[in-house]
Amino acid sequence: MCMNEVFAFEKLDVYKVARVYVRNVYFLSDKFPQKEDFALTSQIRRAAVSITSNIAEGTSRFSVKDKSHFIEIAYGSLMETYSQLQVASDLMYIK
Repeated sequence: MCMNEVFAFEKLDVYKVARVYVRNVYFLSDKFPQKEDFALTSQIRRAAVSITSNIAEGTSRFSVKDKSHFIEIAYGSLMETYSQLQVASDLMYIK
């Protein structure tokens, strides 16, 4: 299902790229062992979704300070998923 763009953040390239990133994280984490469902899999998925969520929420704010704060959180979530993907690689769940 393809939804039409309604909100300004949906036109941002960074938001579009982040959505692809989330999808890829979900596809990769599907390969993790079942024992990770409530551990690494859950954590990495929540962190990835946090990226798009904070971009969307930040663009809805009126002050530059608030916008910047949410973009910083999104970046932090990106770094969190990067770190978790490294752990998954170290554990040989992904290549």
